[in-house]
Amino acid sequence: MEAKFFRFLKLVGVGYKVRSEGQGRELFLKLGYSHEVQFTAPPAVRVFCFKPNIICCIGIDKDRVHHFAGAVRSCKAPEPYKGKGIMYIDEVVNLKRGPRKR
Repeated sequence: MEAKFFRFLKLVGVGYKVRSEGQGRELFLKLGYSHEVQFTAPPAVRVFCFKPNIICCIGIDKDRVHHFAGAVRSCKAPEPYKGKGIMYIDEVVNLKRGPRKR
């Protein structure tokens, strides 16, 4: 399979980890829930983990790669106060201010 399209995801948060198994077919995410979140990649998409917090989705179909990356991101989208969650590697999260003290 010649990979033409790719999408990188980054996990930000204490204890958030990812691992892939089955030659890039299975993805397991530890996101602070009581259990691991499991994803199975579609046939035209492979998933690799470079570090415990970097995910690479590659494939030959752009729509499937981006759709799968979006599905993984929707598990824990970046929250606006601390910026923790799953985000694209080039995504910038504008953080909100907390409550002001008077």
